[in-house]
Amino acid sequence: MKNKVIQFLQHEILLGNIPGAVIQITHQGQTLLQESIGNRVVYPEKKPMHNDTVFDLASLTKVVATLPAILKLIETGTIRLDDSVHFYLPNFHIKEITLRHLLTHTSGLPAHRPFYKEKLNKDQIIEKICREPLTSKVGEKVVYSDLGLILLYKIIEIVTKEKFEDFIQREIFNPLEMKDTGFNPKHNREQYAETEFNETIGDYKAGIVHDENAESMGGISGHAGLFSTIKDLRNYALMIENEGLYEGKRILSSSVLSLAKQNFTPFDKEYRGLGWMLKSDTYSSCGDLFSNNSYGHTGFTGTSIWFDPEIKLHVILLTNRVHLGRKDGIIRLRPRLHNLIRSYF
Repeated sequence: MKNKVIQFLQHEILLGNIPGAVIQITHQGQTLLQESIGNRVVYPEKKPMHNDTVFDLASLTKVVATLPAILKLIETGTIRLDDSVHFYLPNFHIKEITLRHLLTHTSGLPAHRPFYKEKLNKDQIIEKICREPLTSKVGEKVVYSDLGLILLYKIIEIVTKEKFEDFIQREIFNPLEMKDTGFNPKHNREQYAETEFNETIGDYKAGIVHDENAESMGGISGHAGLFSTIKDLRNYALMIENEGLYEGKRILSSSVLSLAKQNFTPFDKEYRGLGWMLKSDTYSSCGDLFSNNSYGHTGFTGTSIWFDPEIKLHVILLTNRVHLGRKDGIIRLRPRLHNLIRSYF
């Protein structure tokens, strides 16, 4: 399997779909493959990818940072899924939208708004979202929305009375020994998988969040902004697979993790748990062969993590595909890669 997976990714590099990748495959708690392939930088000159390369996780932020923070607050009795967003943010104009709606992307809020074009800061962005008209009825349709996760970021700060990043660092990242994970990282440039060329700075982004709204918010949000490595994400994934335990330490309860993996949107073609994407009948990025109770998430920069609990398999793929521009080759790459891997089990 190892050689086939590496050959597959090398071919995708040759096709220009990704500049390089770091991949990890873990089965029954045993690492079968952890490999870096290709380059972390192609322009202006090639620089090789390494296993400790730091990636902009993009929307993996939603499930690696925001989701565990929310689950921690649920299990401590601090919040409940059916709390109204208006309860925490009185300026939010639609009282029937709950935390459950935000987590399952069924609030009716639009997918995206280019707030950064107006040079808005985080407080101004949140105020704008609070007045944002809905694009669909509450609770009737899945519309994957960054806006909902931005609101969750703010709600976490209101509830905990501390900075989002500080709460997550203490409650999640530190006990998981995720030493290279965080917002606005301060690593040497040589450690980053550089993302897209940015006209404003006249260079490729390295350690600066790729997502423009997150950058406008100071690099920290609930929808994007997190940076990490394959080693750190492995620790997180093992905790998820082991029902909240990591190295004998209880990080989250098994009951709250089980809740997050339930299908809250059986009425839609896109199945959603709390934060997690669930395998749907069509167009799942985990491919065709992962079992029906598989769950995971993707990130726009080219990252993904998928779990198949039926055989206790997880696959973490980290790429910086946006370094080559906003091509869509990653859309077909992910499911085909997962098909190749799952065929061995």
